[in-house]
Amino acid sequence: MVSEMTAKDEVEVLEGDEGEPEVGRGRDVGRQILLTRLSEVKRGTAPVTVGADATVSKAVDLMKKKRVSAVMVVDKKKPKRLLGLFTERDFLDRALGARGFGRLLVKKVMTRDPEALRPSDSVAYALNKMNVGRYRHVPLVDGDGVPVGMVSARDLIDLICELCPEEIMNLPSQPRYAVPRTQEGE
Repeated sequence: MVSEMTAKDEVEVLEGDEGEPEVGRGRDVGRQILLTRLSEVKRGTAPVTVGADATVSKAVDLMKKKRVSAVMVVDKKKPKRLLGLFTERDFLDRALGARGFGRLLVKKVMTRDPEALRPSDSVAYALNKMNVGRYRHVPLVDGDGVPVGMVSARDLIDLICELCPEEIMNLPSQPRYAVPRTQEGE
């Protein structure tokens, strides 16, 4: 008799009846962003650089070849310290309207002395700089100011998707198909 009652009381959970997923699989995403180093986000990517005396045309060709939206501008003497950043925005806002813009030197239209971080710095600092300064790129430099990489908004989007894959990657194709927040659908 006892075994019959146990069998009746147990309810089998069917697929789709698991309930709401836990956001971030129980992770504290903010804490993960604070603890993750930029070196963990940007692994093995060589910095894309041009000299300050390179032409805008050369810089744009390099950006197209390397499939990047910004290059770091470096000093021609050793160590090749970071002098500036040449981005798509710099091209559109500063170079494109100038007569013979392809022959302009990058140093004339680059963003000078950009804020930079070290690979050992937290992802949170890159997010802060990008948000406050409205940047899409933050250069990474070593102790001598020599570029070692660059973190982009795309890199940080990839990290956030990695931290919350179920919540971000399993969305329906359109927001209107999303599961309602309440059982009534309100």
